[in-house]
Amino acid sequence: MTITPDSTPGTRLDQYLAAQLPELSRARIQALLKSGDITVNGKPAKPKTPVEAGMRIDVNIPEPAAAEARPQDIPVSVLYEDSDVIVIDKESGMVVHPAAGNPDGTLVNALLFHCGDLSGIGGVERPGIVHRLDKDTSGCIVVAKNDAAHLSLTTQFAHRDTSKIYLAVVQGRPRQDEGTVFTNIGRHPVNRMKMCVVNPGSGKPAITDWRVLRYDAATDSTLVMCTLHTGRTHQIRVHMLHLGHPLVGDPIYAHPQRQKAKPGRLMLHAWQLAFNHPRTGERVALKAPLPPEYQPWLIDLELPTPDMSAPKHSDQESDDPEDNWDE
Repeated sequence: MTITPDSTPGTRLDQYLAAQLPELSRARIQALLKSGDITVNGKPAKPKTPVEAGMRIDVNIPEPAAAEARPQDIPVSVLYEDSDVIVIDKESGMVVHPAAGNPDGTLVNALLFHCGDLSGIGGVERPGIVHRLDKDTSGCIVVAKNDAAHLSLTTQFAHRDTSKIYLAVVQGRPRQDEGTVFTNIGRHPVNRMKMCVVNPGSGKPAITDWRVLRYDAATDSTLVMCTLHTGRTHQIRVHMLHLGHPLVGDPIYAHPQRQKAKPGRLMLHAWQLAFNHPRTGERVALKAPLPPEYQPWLIDLELPTPDMSAPKHSDQESDDPEDNWDE
């Protein structure tokens, strides 16, 4: 692509491009400058190059090389499995699929060993993956074992036909016992590792129902049940921060060292997941056991029984299948 500035005298090239190309991280822009994929007036440029009106900035973004994952004998906890799908209780700390900085040791590597040939289902980079969980989030994740199942599950997530219940521990005590957060979420304008609540018209709509289950005065923290109606990147983390209650153990949106509760992990668990079976159409509802770090908030607590039947739809638009991040 070619960019011709109107008037931004003195602005550094890397800063200017970060504002013009919000889909690219600052680190990515620096890498493109270093590799010579960004030129000014046909010549290689440096990050500190001052931007002047009328200059020609050419940005070439190379296609990512497909990294085919290899099978690895990594233990996984299987909640459900048949010839079409497998549902895993992912442990905290496991990356879902290979990417820069995590070429192996991922859930995909483990599934290729456990299931055999998943290659080609949804692409070699993310075989079988229809939704994702953050590295530090534990709990239910469903993976397709053939193309028909992949298409069915991807469509269900996009059309919000799945049910997704999370348990989170947040800092402080919400003023209300329950509520709904309905905002737009987009990339943070400064810190590209973060998402944030943005003004209507930008970002993507995100809806989270939440309900207080228990407050622990000793650690000034609260166990909260969250129901996701959309699947935006870091949705629960951003929405609870928006309410003034960041998640306990969150290294991105909170300061874990300042929190009284110190479980040693991000306190977010994909507790329950339900979907329509790709072959039979029957509703499959599954529950991931709660990790031991949750025990202080579970003593003598009777957990609710959420409705995991297929959601009733309104006129809300469908989600982009590529946005099925699910925390």
